[in-house]
Amino acid sequence: MEPEEVADFAAGMGGPGPEDFANGAALLAAALVREAGALAAAAASLRNAAAVVPGDPTGGPLSDIRRQRGAMAASGDAAIRAALLLEAAEVIGPGGETRALAERIATSARRAGVMAEALVPSLRAAALAPATDDGAARIAAASIAAALAASLSGSR
Repeated sequence: MEPEEVADFAAGMGGPGPEDFANGAALLAAALVREAGALAAAAASLRNAAAVVPGDPTGGPLSDIRRQRGAMAASGDAAIRAALLLEAAEVIGPGGETRALAERIATSARRAGVMAEALVPSLRAAALAPATDDGAARIAAASIAAALAASLSGSR
């Protein structure tokens, strides 16, 4: 190896750079939008299942009010988490300092009456499913998601 190549390796060459982190933030935001879409679809399906069928004297498959209330509560929870994931995607997309991004997401969650920790599984799932073959952006997205998850898990 040439001396300048050795110096490059010694200086830490090879990790994601600023552009990779920008791409990773955008990648993570897009994956969060997909996660939000899945939650919104689940919310709509639950709401549809809980609806009473007109003209059905038995009240439909969820005629028992306790089961219907459970389905409606699950639908509401999924819908609010989907909305929070869309807001998180909007916050994360442009990039920025992870601590500030986590604080904005946690503030949104508190405002909605949801614990910030509830968003961590979706955030980690989004980091595992990026739609790109750009390895450096995938690493950056995973790094951003890990830092955000750690911050959100610690925020109360």
